[in-house]
Amino acid sequence: MLIALLVAFPLYWMALSAFKPSDEVQSERPMPWTLKPTLDSFRRVFEQEDLGRYFVNSVIVALCVVVASGLIAFLAATAVTRFRFRLRTTLLILFLAAQMVPVEALTIPMFFLMRDFGTLNSLGSLILPHIAFSLPFAIWMLRGFVRAVPDSLEEQAYLDGASRTRFLWQILFPLVLPGLVATSVFSFIATWNDFLFAKTFIISATENSTLPMALLVFFDEETPDWGGVMAASTVMTVPVLVFFIAVHRRLVSGLGGAVKD
Repeated sequence: MLIALLVAFPLYWMALSAFKPSDEVQSERPMPWTLKPTLDSFRRVFEQEDLGRYFVNSVIVALCVVVASGLIAFLAATAVTRFRFRLRTTLLILFLAAQMVPVEALTIPMFFLMRDFGTLNSLGSLILPHIAFSLPFAIWMLRGFVRAVPDSLEEQAYLDGASRTRFLWQILFPLVLPGLVATSVFSFIATWNDFLFAKTFIISATENSTLPMALLVFFDEETPDWGGVMAASTVMTVPVLVFFIAVHRRLVSGLGGAVKD
């Protein structure tokens, strides 16, 4: 309970500050409640001209990353689990090592790579890096689910006349779907909340910016609008909560479940 309170308190303070009047937000003695809730901060957020466009861009990038990384990770996890080939162990170690490299250390090389590909200032410059960074974790996690499917089930499917493609998509895919949902949640949250890539790769084409970039509007060198920042952050959290609620049943089974023979 103590850990849960420590984790939940920043979220509570964010939502509280979003509903506080400006004088209470900037008070030198902040209180953990307010007796004068207001929607002024949210009004300033929704009055931003490009907010809707930023929201649509964030949805497009997040959905593309979730779908693409999920499908690629499923196929890759099946390959490294069900097939024997040279350098398979080396490949798995490389997947694990890729998770140990800080994203910040790769941002500049990724910038030059996106420049050479000609994708700077486009949504592609956000989608491709996020897919790349989502794959190692997704492959490692799905590998356990694919390995948990008994070999006897695959053999039985082949004896019944199922092709490898049919077994892959009609039998194996539904069984590992809970694990796929679990990895999708992590990919969605990381992509939705990304600020580093959005700030680095979208230089001049502001029409391709994502929702985290909307926070910059409320930062002023002298007097930042903390109420607006908290309100915008609260608005950004809502789609994540909706996505989590929609998949929470499969997420729980994906994090703790395994396929039983």
